[in-house]
Amino acid sequence: MPPVVADPIRVESLCCGYGASPAVVGVDLDLGPGQLGSLLGPSGCGKTTLLRAVAGFHPPSSGRVLLHGQDVTGLPPERRRVGFVFQDLALFPHLTVAGNVGFGLRRLPRSTRAERIAETLAPLGLAEFAERYPHELSGGQQQRVALARALAPQPELLLLDEPFSSLDADLRGSLREELRRLLKRLGIAALLVTHDQEEAFSFGDRVGVMNGGRLLQWDSGFEVYHRPADPFVARFVGEGRFLGGTVVDQRQVDTALGRLIAGRNLPYPPGSRVRVLLRPDDLRTCEDDGLEVEVIDASFRGAEQFYTLRLASGETAHVLLPSHQRFEPGERITVCTDIEHVVVFSGEPA
Repeated sequence: MPPVVADPIRVESLCCGYGASPAVVGVDLDLGPGQLGSLLGPSGCGKTTLLRAVAGFHPPSSGRVLLHGQDVTGLPPERRRVGFVFQDLALFPHLTVAGNVGFGLRRLPRSTRAERIAETLAPLGLAEFAERYPHELSGGQQQRVALARALAPQPELLLLDEPFSSLDADLRGSLREELRRLLKRLGIAALLVTHDQEEAFSFGDRVGVMNGGRLLQWDSGFEVYHRPADPFVARFVGEGRFLGGTVVDQRQVDTALGRLIAGRNLPYPPGSRVRVLLRPDDLRTCEDDGLEVEVIDASFRGAEQFYTLRLASGETAHVLLPSHQRFEPGERITVCTDIEHVVVFSGEPA
């Protein structure tokens, strides 16, 4: 049998805080070899504290951090073989690009260190900037230097704390894609903290949503979006809205949009009042057998228009349509449901 390969990272029941204030509460997560993960959540939810605890910068009050099967909970950061890219980059202004990248390689022989620096700079397009200083570089180039410095010691895990937040949208996207390809080629696992949902889904093989220090869901991006495990996840991800509904039987629920059929048995008895998740891509315009609604707001998003609709019940819903389908507030249109994954939670919409 082939040898069992331990996960690059496994966090077990991790708790930590600041004084008496808890910041991370009972978090469990893991990443397999070469997997990339993303952590999402509102400001102050604990995602950066969790990242710092994995790196060894913040001591946990309980729980464990295992890297490649080794319990490193009590080890200092320099003994964890973890690369960390800070939000503010933290480049050394008095060192050249080569000096910054080689800072963590000082124990290597000079020739080996020079070779490693060159090998790290080349795939990030930095070879020609090796002798420049950080202030002589653009924001994107500085970001690449920070990534190169974290990758040069060949870490077993890379941790990234909102590393692209200071870049413009186009550069942020292209650099994120470059980094993802590089990490996949090198087989390095990575965990990214971000507030940007598009970034989280495009980067991570697994996506986590945190709130109040707790990791509410840790799954593939598809599952987090289409099968959220918690009402907060449902509302936080993808601009979800809840409609009131009444359970008809194990597979059907009545709503203001008509009777919806769930893909799996509903865990509520007939007659139960429930909340049904509705996302902007769950509706489309149609001509026949649809439901007439009123457009109450329109927001242009380039290739798409984001509309807020008022249903006959008085409830509101969102729909995302191609931007050439233009409607004005006050206009009445006909929509049909196109819901593949009916997600239901108990209770009434807030």
